[in-house]
Parts: sequence; structure tokens; C-alpha cells
Amino acid sequence: MDPEIRVVQCGGSRLNYRRPLVSADSKYLLCVSGDSIKVFSTVTEECIHVLWSHRDLVTGIEFNPNNPLQLYSCSLDGTIKLWDFIDGILIKTFHIGYKMFSLYSSKHDTVFVIAENKDSSENFQLLSIKLPKSTEQECEAKNLTILFADVNQSPKSTAVGRNGEYIVTVKALCLFIYFKNEKLSRFSLSSSSKKGANNTFTVVTCHPTEDCIATGHKDGRIRLWRNFNHKQDYTYSTLHWHHDSVADLAFSAEGTILFSGGVESVLVQWSHSLEHKREFLPRLGGAIQHIATSSDGSLLCTSHVDNKITIIDANLKVSGIIQGLLKGRDVKTGLLVDPRSKALVLNGKPGHLQFYSLHDDKHFYNLDIVQQEFVNQAGLQHIELVKAAFNAKGNWLTTVEELKRNETSHLEVQMKFWEYVDKLQSFVLNTTINWPHEDQISSLSFKTGSDSDKDVPTLVTTGNDGLFKVWVLEDNSDIYLTWRAQFNALVLQPDSVSENIAAFTFSSGSSTMFIFNPVDPEPLYVHTNVCSSCVRWAVFVPRSIPEVLPLASLKWLSKSRLYFLTENQDLMTFSTKSTEEMLTPLSKQLAPEESLPFTPFFALLERKRQQIQLEKDRGGNMPLDKSSLASCKVQESFAVKELLQTPAHVLPPAAILCSLFVNSLLISQEHTSGEQDGKDLDLESDKTEEGSDGELIGNTESQHPILTGDSYTTSLKLLKSEEKELRRFRRKDFAWVSSKFIL
Repeated sequence: MDPEIRVVQCGGSRLNYRRPLVSADSKYLLCVSGDSIKVFSTVTEECIHVLWSHRDLVTGIEFNPNNPLQLYSCSLDGTIKLWDFIDGILIKTFHIGYKMFSLYSSKHDTVFVIAENKDSSENFQLLSIKLPKSTEQECEAKNLTILFADVNQSPKSTAVGRNGEYIVTVKALCLFIYFKNEKLSRFSLSSSSKKGANNTFTVVTCHPTEDCIATGHKDGRIRLWRNFNHKQDYTYSTLHWHHDSVADLAFSAEGTILFSGGVESVLVQWSHSLEHKREFLPRLGGAIQHIATSSDGSLLCTSHVDNKITIIDANLKVSGIIQGLLKGRDVKTGLLVDPRSKALVLNGKPGHLQFYSLHDDKHFYNLDIVQQEFVNQAGLQHIELVKAAFNAKGNWLTTVEELKRNETSHLEVQMKFWEYVDKLQSFVLNTTINWPHEDQISSLSFKTGSDSDKDVPTLVTTGNDGLFKVWVLEDNSDIYLTWRAQFNALVLQPDSVSENIAAFTFSSGSSTMFIFNPVDPEPLYVHTNVCSSCVRWAVFVPRSIPEVLPLASLKWLSKSRLYFLTENQDLMTFSTKSTEEMLTPLSKQLAPEESLPFTPFFALLERKRQQIQLEKDRGGNMPLDKSSLASCKVQESFAVKELLQTPAHVLPPAAILCSLFVNSLLISQEHTSGEQDGKDLDLESDKTEEGSDGELIGNTESQHPILTGDSYTTSLKLLKSEEKELRRFRRKDFAWVSSKFIL
């Protein structure tokens, strides 16, 4: 006979599907997990037993009120089973014939279940089932009573009070109470209050010893109902802290404390006697779905939306966490297998990868990929983990993250390489690459083949930009491919056109410059006593034309020049040429071309230089002849005229022009000796005094030169009065002007 092939749930079942249970001695925690029930140790958090027998999803578990070591369970397979959960033994199976969605126990061998309504697939009914006392391991339970024909399917919408004395169920805005004497009470709330509160029921629970019912509502309020035995006199008080729906409520074993939880990930503890006194256990890591307490009051536990159960002691401190397969919003990475641990790897918490053991059906750990705090708020954009890949040996992991902003089409992409570290037993971030492609990465895969240690991890990525890229690991772990120099460098300046680096140090009153190449710890060039000041800044300036230098130690100057600035703001540089050689090209550039005319200043200075040179040639004792002196005076007079017409901003310094300018304005006397000069002046004076003021004297010669091209003339006719005035000026000595004139 061929074996039957059927689909079974092999792992990763929800641990938060139904409210968990804590044993009376607080040693064990039990929860449904698919079509099985798991028994965990509250101390080691390890799974001790898995109770297998149901052939469909287990929908509810309850302790046997008459024996705390036994457990009832119901399933969609239509059976209720009784277990010895300590030894993991199935005691009895009761066939009900209905698909059941929740289970509630009482001390009178009676259980209550929410079961399907065979007459209406949309409605669910609350049944009371009397379990038969039989020695057979399997039996049918035929004693069924329908208490309510239309109830809410949620297990948190129904509760049993005082061990079966009454049962409470809520739906929408109505609360129903069914008493053991078959009395039924109904209470209704308005849909909303004047303040806009939503009064819809979300959860109900009963006090273990008193006639008190606690209900949670969608607006975050909690109501405590009392005196409901007398419908006309019932009262309720209101508690409020939660800003959203109340997810679950649970009384402590003695009923002195009420616990509540919701989307805030905060467990709230309310004092039953002082209802407005509360304590908090915040940051539980996920929205709370269920709360359960132990009968001895030493432990309680909460289950969360991320498939996690948190064990909490009586002091409101977390003592353990049992993590199931995380139920992420979207498994964008797909299903991966870690080659090292054979664990299933996929998206977990937002921005995390989870590693889950398929063999043990156990969560290993989370790897934080995005490494950013997740804020659960509507409208916020978060970085999403979209792809991941392992290499063949499992010692390298690559992940891809994306962040897309709604207001723009801008997409941010990061690719990260993670290396497995044996000492830490985890992956450690090795490299982050921003924008590995111009668009989204469509796929990525490591090179497969040999697993030898010498193989270099090679990754291939393809993108929506139409390209594929190959990524290869570059080994930079060799500490000898590097070097270190021991000195106090005040300035480090790299050369942009070469691999050279300049370093400046200062000690013993002078600066020293080193030129290094990154591949060699020995400096290419060292220059001591660069300057007496401390060098603060430096820069390499590329040359327009590289310079050819014969020595290898000077080749660092061939492509660029190094300028540096001292603390005294002195700008300096290094050069192989003298100052004159450096300035010669500049002087050639600034020299006027031969074809350009000389300026008046050049004519003035050049004629003076020629006059001085001529006197030197004659020994300094022989006076200039009359024609040479006249020639200089003519040129100087012309230069003076041009000088007065030249713009001031192009004139030479005043110290140079002062004496020359004043001398050019003076008329020198022509003589050979002091005595002859005096006689001639007296004679000329006597002769001139004889003439009348109106006569013309034709024999008189004036020594004022007039420039006419390359020649000059000196014969001019003067009036007698003009000649007399001229002689009077000639007798005066103006030497003091040339020697003491100050501009």
C-alpha cells in the first residue's frame, strides 16, 4: 500500500494565535502552534514537549479545573482532547462534530466552545458541552446546548465567570450574560459618546472571585461592570490610558490587579482597589495581543504581533522571551538557506534578517541590516530590506536596501557585504556601497563551484539600468602592503598630479620638509632648515609644462611646485634655479619691443646717462664743448615738455625725477673760468645799458636752443629790455635750488 501524502505544517507556526497559558507552579508555558501544542520551560525557554494528535489547526487550550496537570484542547478537526502535558501523553479524545474556534472550561465537567453554525456559514454559536465520563480513550460528546446562536468568533469576546456560574459574551455594542440558572441579561451602549468615543467592545474578562466584569473598547477605555445580577441597578466605572483599542485584559489570580495591553507595546497594571493607580512596563517590542497570568501569581506573559511571547515576573520585569518565526509585512528577500547553520533566512522585523531553525522549529537570532530605529507611525517612510544572498561557504552575506520617498521618484539604494566572524558567531558588516547601480538591483548571486579556502568571493548583480556588475573581494588585511613614520607632522599635503606627499615638521627652531611616496617608508627627499618659522599651510601647484630634472631625488618637482606659508605669513617655494634665473623670463616678458617708440621719461633718463658717461670718458676734468652741451640742453628741454604732458600714474618715482626735472628748468652760464665770466658779464651789462628800450640790437646772440628735427638754431632778435632782463637772471646763482630742492 502506497503511503499517504498529505500537507502538514512543519514549523514556523504562530505562537500568538491564541492566548498562552502558564502552569499553576509557573514552571511551564503552553501555547498553540499550528496543529500542535508546545510546552516550554519558563526557566530555560526551551521547548520540552510538542503535543501532536489533532489533524487540523488547534484553536483553543484550557487547563482542567479539576486537575491543574491536565490540559483541554479543541481544533477545527471537530475534537476536544485531554492531555497530560507534563509527560506529553494524550489521555482522551472527545468527538464533538463541530468545527470549534475557542474553548472555555469550568469545574462541572462542562466546557464552552465557539463553534460553527451549520445553518449559517457567516454566524458562530456558543455551545455548552457536557463531557462524558468514559473509560474509553475516544468517545462522543452528545450532550450539547446552544447558549447563543450568534456570537463573535474572537476568543477574547467570551469569558467564564466564577468557575462557570455565568458566562459573558460581547458583540458590537452589546454585552450578554448567561447565568447558570438560565437567566439572561443584556446591556447595550450607544455607538459614541458626546466626546466622540467609540464604545464598540473588543475584549471581555471576569474577576476570579467577585461578580465583576472588565471590558475593553475601541476608544481605549476600560469599563468595570458591577451589580449586573440586578439589571436595573448595575453600575460601571471607566479607566482610560490607551490611545487605541484595548487588545486584551487579564485579572491576577487573586483579582487584586488588572492588566491591559494594546498597540502601544506597554503592559499597564491597574490596582483593583485603587482603580486609577497604575504602573507600566514599556518597550516590549511589539503590539500586545494576549495577556495570561499564573494561578500562583508569580508570573505572567504577553504575546505580541511579531510572534513572540514575553515572560514577565511579579515585579514587572522581563525574565524571558520565546520567539517564533517572525511574521513580516512582506518577504521581499524570498526564502534563503544559510549554508553554515542550515537555517531558514528571510525578512523578519523591519530592517532585519531572521535565522530560523527548520529542524528545531526555533528562532536563532535576528541580524540588524538597516541599523536604524523603527518608528511605528503612519506615513513615515522606512528603509526596506529587499534582497539577500549567501556565498557557497556561508561566510559572506550580501544584502540590498531601498528607500523610496513618496513625494519624489528618488530611490536610494545601498548594498552591504557581511562577513561571518567565528568568535562572535554572527555576521559583521564589512563594506557598504552606495548606488551600486543607477536603478534598482533586479538580482544578485555569488559565484558557485569550489569551496576551497583560496577562492575569492565573487558577486554578480544585475540592475534595471541594463547593466550587470561583478564584485570581487580585495584583500587589504596584509599589514606589511602598509608603513608608518614616527614624527610629529604639522602639515600633510598630497600632490594632485603625482603620488607624492609633503610633510612638514618643526623642532629646535627650524622646519623640516619630507617628500614621501605611499609605497615606500623611506622619504624621497628631505630638506632641513627650511625656515625658522613653523609651516602652517602648503599646496602643490601643477606646472603647465613639466620640467626636466637630472636627479631622481628632485623629480618630485618636475610636475608641480610646492608652495608653503609660514606662521608669519611668508609665502615660500622650492626651486632648483637662482632668483635671477627665475626672474629673467619675467623681465623678458615685461621688456618693451624694439619697434615701440621710447617714452619721454626714457629719453630724459637716457640723455642724462649719456651726459654722465661722456664726462667720465673725458676724465671728469675736461668740460664739455659748446655744441655737446647745447645738444643735451635741447634734448632735456624737449623731455621736460613731454614730461609735463604725461599722466602721473605712469611716472617713475619722484626721487629719480626731482633733480633731473629741476635742472632741466635752469639755464646754465657758459664760461671757462670764474674771472672771465665776471668780466664778460660786466662788459655786456655796460653795453646793453647804452641802448634804448625800443631799439633792436642785431648783434646780440641768444643761447636758447630751439629744436628743429635733428638740428637747432640760436639766432633770435631780442628787444633791449628783454636782453637786459635776461642778463639780470644770468648773474644770479641757482645752484642752491638743485641741491636743496625738496618735492
